[in-house]
Amino acid sequence: MEIKDLKLTDKRQEICNRLSLENSKDILSYYPYKYEEYNITHYSDFVVGEQVFFEAELLNSPSTFRYAGKRSITRFKVLYEEEEISISIFNRPWARNLGVNTKLTIIGKYDGNNRVTATNYYAKSASEVGGIVPYYSLKDGINQNEIKKLIEFTYNKCESELIDEVPKEFLNKHNLIDYKEAINNIHFPVDKTMLMKSLSRLKYEEFLRFYLALNYLKGSTTSETKKEKVFSIKDINAFIDLLPYELTKDQAEAKDEILKDLKSKNTMYRLVQGEVGSGKTAIAMIGMYANYLAGYQSALMAPTEILAKQHYDSFLSQFENTNCRIALLYSGSEDSKEVKEKLKNGEIDIVIGTHALFQEDVEFKNLGLVIADEQHRFGVKQRRALKEKGDNVDFILMSATPIPRTLASSLYGDMDISTIETMPVGRKGCVTKLINKNSIVDVIDELKAKLDEGRQIYIIAAAIEASDNYKAKDASGLYNSLIDALAPYKLGLLHGRLSSEEKDDVMAKFNENKIQVLVSTTVVEVGVNVKNATCMVIYDADKFGLSQLHQLRGRIQRGNHEGTCYLLTANKDQDVLKRLSVLTKTNNGFEISMEDLKLRGPGDILGTRQSGLPAFILGNLFSDSKFIEAARDDAKTIVNELNKPENAVFYDKIASEAKKKAID
Repeated sequence: MEIKDLKLTDKRQEICNRLSLENSKDILSYYPYKYEEYNITHYSDFVVGEQVFFEAELLNSPSTFRYAGKRSITRFKVLYEEEEISISIFNRPWARNLGVNTKLTIIGKYDGNNRVTATNYYAKSASEVGGIVPYYSLKDGINQNEIKKLIEFTYNKCESELIDEVPKEFLNKHNLIDYKEAINNIHFPVDKTMLMKSLSRLKYEEFLRFYLALNYLKGSTTSETKKEKVFSIKDINAFIDLLPYELTKDQAEAKDEILKDLKSKNTMYRLVQGEVGSGKTAIAMIGMYANYLAGYQSALMAPTEILAKQHYDSFLSQFENTNCRIALLYSGSEDSKEVKEKLKNGEIDIVIGTHALFQEDVEFKNLGLVIADEQHRFGVKQRRALKEKGDNVDFILMSATPIPRTLASSLYGDMDISTIETMPVGRKGCVTKLINKNSIVDVIDELKAKLDEGRQIYIIAAAIEASDNYKAKDASGLYNSLIDALAPYKLGLLHGRLSSEEKDDVMAKFNENKIQVLVSTTVVEVGVNVKNATCMVIYDADKFGLSQLHQLRGRIQRGNHEGTCYLLTANKDQDVLKRLSVLTKTNNGFEISMEDLKLRGPGDILGTRQSGLPAFILGNLFSDSKFIEAARDDAKTIVNELNKPENAVFYDKIASEAKKKAID
């Protein structure tokens, strides 16, 4: 049921808008992130530092005090089991409206001396509040009660429409409860047994839908056919001999897989994943050279102008002994009109560019291969827009956020996968140090020593300029504050708001060592290659994901000298510090991305899964192996038995949803 058909109040409509809930299914799929089980705690059982749950009588009118802008603390006294207890609760200013003698149920932590810091209170009896209580993720201005009321209203309105779509054969096979019962018990649990049954039912369905959508999408891509590309392996080997280093075993395997795909009559749709600095670009060059020899044009998409220009320079150098014509295209490039004309006439063999390649007026004479570098930065629409500029174009996605092949097969099941894990000979690693302070004061001598040795340094900030809405060190502020601290060495400032000319000028000076310290945002995250820069300082490291931090420090692993990365954070949260400490223990991108996946989920990290696949809301790729295996097997059965009406209806519905999402 669409939101408009629910006839929500303005307040509930606003909640839906803020939480991006577009229909009744979205609302009912807004599952709790945790549950608490509450049983009455008698006063004699109160323990300092532990949770308490009790029903009491309000003795006085609450008083609210404001501090730090919108923050507040409300205090009042209650009578519980003949004891007078002082209650403090933060950011509940409306509690001051409670009347004396009101019966309250308090949930909080006992601080000792008859003082409790409440996390919540209810103007109802403990019997009404107790049991298993769900908690939902919130945004400012939305409270738990409002979310619960919205879900309860939606459930009551749509209860008759909550029908099972999963074929009964599979529900019976795994002894799963029906969909309506699962939704009811996950939001309004009455006991642990039914809650666990609800979780099992909904997790299973998530994975089943995922694998069926995957089957549909894989079929829709692998069924595409094209003319096989013809080229000389002898010429390819001659080109490989010109590379500055010998291919690793993994690079050689990836190269062979791509060449085989190019020769095939089936359209290539391949993911090339590899560690930072593992040599994915060299494989891209080989694939594009083979495509050129076969008489086709190639396009390489880069996420930033800086990276596009860097690729362009390295391609010019590597292809200088060939007749291959290479061009650069980005928004605002002076010769863009000429480049577009030559692409259309077939006078350019390889074009390297940014989002400008997606523009409608960019036409190719004979596009045969598209490669998206750091592909999670391009949307599905953008990739498709470029791919459709040719006839069944071969397609390669390159990712520096690698994950083990078995997991990649699940997440990227509609694609073939090449994995480059071994590093080129001579490539040094990186030592990472976690500093429990958001300042370089403790490492300033080490930084100066590296500069004295002739090395260069990156200083990374999470923001461009200071902001009241985002508490983090900003690049502009750091640049100004570090000029004197790191004198006499020259500092440069780089961020996304600079013009193309300004960015080029700063990077050229840093590359030529005319700038020794580059203060930058994450614009340097991908591809920037300054081999003499062997040190990096990252402020507010807790605001970045592990994979992004690993990408950033990859900038100081480009040469033959060991890099040093300092992670600065003032965050004292032990979970945050434990997460960041992973980077101090390993340089293996596969291990790091796995940790990131566990912590943040595949959507945040990969951002690359084929559009059309259902998201995992409850399912966990690491702890739900039994559901994954069951769903994968059942999906195969459904696809193989589409002659059964119930299977066919379910599969067609999922295929339709996947197709619509991919188009959207």
